[in-house]
This record gives sequence, structure tokens and C-alpha cells, in this order.
Amino acid sequence: MSAHTFREQAREYYDAKLREHGATPAGADWNSQASQELRFRQLAHLWEGESDASLLDYGCGYGALASYVRSRGHRGSYVGFDVSESMAEAARSHVAALPACRVTARRDELEPADFAVASGVLNVKQGATEDAWAAYVWETIADLAALGTRGFAFNALTSYSDPEKRRADLYYADPLVLFDRCKRQYSRWVTLLHDYPLYEFTIIVRR
Repeated sequence: MSAHTFREQAREYYDAKLREHGATPAGADWNSQASQELRFRQLAHLWEGESDASLLDYGCGYGALASYVRSRGHRGSYVGFDVSESMAEAARSHVAALPACRVTARRDELEPADFAVASGVLNVKQGATEDAWAAYVWETIADLAALGTRGFAFNALTSYSDPEKRRADLYYADPLVLFDRCKRQYSRWVTLLHDYPLYEFTIIVRR
């Protein structure tokens, strides 16, 4: 399967979630607002102390990260991107009252920002094989790296999850493999966060 096919599958998957649950954490396929904000806190290590830095939210869902960062003093521009037009429209409504925020569903409209982040975009492989999805993961990380001039961050479900609790439609990445490749390929300054109470990890890459 191609990356385009995976993105189309993601669009259909999240369109369905949004129709079912609306612009809520469940509509973005998260268990709760608390777990969503816990993820945001990990990603926010990327731009700590950089309240004027520009942010690109890659796979923004309904735009929850925008209100999260604004409520914590971030002032720089925010651009949300989601392959689902209906999700992007929900995000536009969500950020409408927030300053310096915009949302697009078109990859060709994106320009590099200081920092690029992706939350949850590497998880839902549906029927893809492990090898095919792993290749898609690397392609997505490369795109993030190209879009974050001063750094990027992403999260993924961890291969250290209990085997009996794993779902066949989800992808559980090896955090050590991703850390090693980011360290070798993108920057000397890479952080692996695997000490928070979710079955996942976050990687922070600074330049």
C-alpha cells in the first residue's frame, strides 16, 4: 500500500470518529481529555520557554492542541494540518477565536515552522502489514523533520505494551529503534520520554 492509500484510510477512519463523537477527544480517537492533555504535556517539552515560536500541528484533529498551548501562554503562530477535511473544518471552528491560528487539509499549503509535532498519527494501521506501516511511519517522520526547522516531536504506541492488551489494528513501535534512527539521521539532541502512564512514548528532536 502507498502512503496516499494510508492517508485516505486515515481520513475515512477519523471522519467516522468525528461523525460519531463530534469535536471531542473521543472524536479524535482518544480515551479522555486527561490522556489527551497528558500527551500534549510531553510534546510541549519541544518548545519549552519558546512562547513566540511557530508551531505546526501535523494531524491536528479538531485543534485541541491550539487551545491547550494558548491557555499556557504560547503566542507564536499555530498551523493545524489534517488530511480529513471534516476534521480540519471542526478545527477551524475550534481555533476561530484564538489569535494567529489557522488550519488546512492540504499538505501542499504547509510551510516549515520552528517546531512540528504529531500526536497519534502513527498508531492506527488498520489492515496494513507491519512492514508496510513501518515504512509509512518513517516517511511521516521524515516529513515532520522537513517541516520543523528547529525541531520536531511525535508519539507512538509502545512495543513494551502488554501483549494481551494489544489491538490488531494498531501499530506498536519499538521506541529504541525510533530513537536510534532519529539520533543518527536528524540530530544529536534527541529525548525519549517513556515515563508517563500511557502505553506509548514521545520522542523530542531538537536542532
